[in-house]
Amino acid sequence: MFYTTEANDHGLPHDPFKAIVAPRPIGWISTRARDGSINLAPYSFFNAISDKPKLVMFSSSGMKHSASFAIETGEFVANLATEALAAAVNRSSAPAPRGTSEFALAGLTEAACRLVAAPRVAESPAALECRVTTHFTPAGLNGEPSESVIVIGEVVGIHIDEALLRDGMIDMALARPLSRLGYLDYAVAADVFQMTRPKQADGADAA
Repeated sequence: MFYTTEANDHGLPHDPFKAIVAPRPIGWISTRARDGSINLAPYSFFNAISDKPKLVMFSSSGMKHSASFAIETGEFVANLATEALAAAVNRSSAPAPRGTSEFALAGLTEAACRLVAAPRVAESPAALECRVTTHFTPAGLNGEPSESVIVIGEVVGIHIDEALLRDGMIDMALARPLSRLGYLDYAVAADVFQMTRPKQADGADAA
């Protein structure tokens, strides 16, 4: 089948776009507003976008609390969402009013960060302390702005539970990170394998 996104006439019960762009890592974003309000919410439009400097981004559908708090204070934390925390991740997506801590809603513990004021999820085995470098509203081909707000932050500190380390590397089979698929579907990264990137121009040495 083929369809144009302008017409969006796929004829399917649900739009398949997000099911194709999958799996997507979940940015479990924690923030603290200037007035002290705490927010925690999962974002499936999240990823690392640079290694030098270390930059991550999350995209909010509208100016929700995570985006507004991060922009207001210039800080946020990206906590690793895992299979063991799946229920808490889902619970923290509730549309709670400002001033309600999703940490409390999800039965999670706030842990102090070293370099930013926002708390991290103590139960999460890894977290990235971030300072906002830029934020913007992207536009489509017609120049009209989308409903999304993109927040980019530089990672200034990293927390890792050493129980995840094997031979000096994070063992993702132990971490079992949670990812977002399409519709209401999620997946867990558990079956891990390695491939060596080719160095020869024809790729013949890849393994």
